[in-house]
This record gives sequence, C-alpha cells and structure tokens, in this order.
Amino acid sequence: MRAESIKNFFQRTMTFHFTAFIEKDQESGMYVGTVPNLPGAHTFAETIDDLQSKLVEVITLCLEEMEQEEIVALPTFAGIAQVEVAV
Repeated sequence: MRAESIKNFFQRTMTFHFTAFIEKDQESGMYVGTVPNLPGAHTFAETIDDLQSKLVEVITLCLEEMEQEEIVALPTFAGIAQVEVAV
C-alpha cells in the first residue's frame, strides 16, 4: 500500500462506542444482544464471548449501510434505570 493510500485509509477510519443490552433467553439459553440507539443492531449467541464478536460484526454492518449524516444524528446513550413496579 502506498503512503498516500495508507494516509487516506486512516483518515476514513473512525471509532465508535455503543452500549448493548444483553439478556439471556430462558427458553433457548441463548444470549441476546441489542444496541438500542442503532436501528437493526441485534444478534444472539451461545456465549458472551461469541455475542461480543457478533455485536461488533452487526454494528459494523449497520454503520456501513448508513450515510454519514445518519451516523452523526444517532442518539447518545444516556443511561439505564431499574424500575420497580408492584402488581
């Protein structure tokens, strides 16, 4: 790769940080991961390690399909709250 090509590659590469919700499905025993602020970003796996790899893959695929303006407009993660409800 020429020096100019390498420079252009690194100028285009960006790092993003996303928060994923991970749940364990009671019926299948599979781990399910969802990235709430990235439409379409959800996957499942038998182990947490496999789920982590799959989440990176699905997030990458989702971002590759989006325009730069859409990526910039993604909502920012604000937090998680546990809510107690008596029924």
